[in-house]
Amino acid sequence: MRAKSEEVLPAAALASERHTSGIVSMAAPEDAVATVRPKLSLWVENVTVSFDGFKALDDITLEIEKGELRCIIGPNGAGKTTLMDVITGRTRPTSGCVYLESRAHEITALPEWRIAQMGVGRKFQRPTVFQGHTVAENLELALAGNKGVFRTLFRRTRAEDREQIDEALETVGLAEQKGRRAGLLSHGHKQWLEIGMLLVQRPKVLLVDEPVAGMNQQEMEKTAELLRSLAGQRTVIVVEHDMDFIRSIARKVTVLHEGRVLSEGSMDRVQADRQVMEVYLGT
Repeated sequence: MRAKSEEVLPAAALASERHTSGIVSMAAPEDAVATVRPKLSLWVENVTVSFDGFKALDDITLEIEKGELRCIIGPNGAGKTTLMDVITGRTRPTSGCVYLESRAHEITALPEWRIAQMGVGRKFQRPTVFQGHTVAENLELALAGNKGVFRTLFRRTRAEDREQIDEALETVGLAEQKGRRAGLLSHGHKQWLEIGMLLVQRPKVLLVDEPVAGMNQQEMEKTAELLRSLAGQRTVIVVEHDMDFIRSIARKVTVLHEGRVLSEGSMDRVQADRQVMEVYLGT
């Protein structure tokens, strides 16, 4: 399968290449390929991931609508990171499929860089920025296109590129820091910079892993405001342990436990679920 665009190069891929290995996923049945779910941005269907007999994910199905802000929570070992690894191509599922927007775009067997080109961006817990370059240069390096680091640094920046960079800087609140070296930024500002590096690639789906780890209260509040502002323009999936932060942004929450979906719905509904209280909140 080929996507319509091959323009997006992920910031994470610029920072490091990762290798995926070898379990082959099951293909969708032929009669299912014609099924289209126009409101869906991401569709995880019956995904299982087994490591030497241990099921990190166990027959998970997850449907994320376009423009949705979805929070995924769960205790350690629940399968949150594995799920994000499957969506981005870092881990191959033992069975099941992942679709981007429709069954015509089945991405399960594609490599990480190809999935990123199709519009899935991921921010890891630890920010991966270019410490020796300025904030603006980091965004330029992350701009869509297979330019390469040196070709990007030594070419003239087009007016449209500058507009895109300035727009991302305003969105993440780093416009006044554009000329500062990324290595001198605070931890919270580096987190926002990496989000900006993904935004200039115009992803359809943005996966954000523990965005407020190590942040102070003021930075957490600004991050919550940022993520809320991004929803609607694109689909945002947030994995986080801080429950106060989740309450501040949650519209719909999925709770994972032992590789399965334990509960799903509004924050109030999830908090009232007896099973959630037993396995996640420890009561």
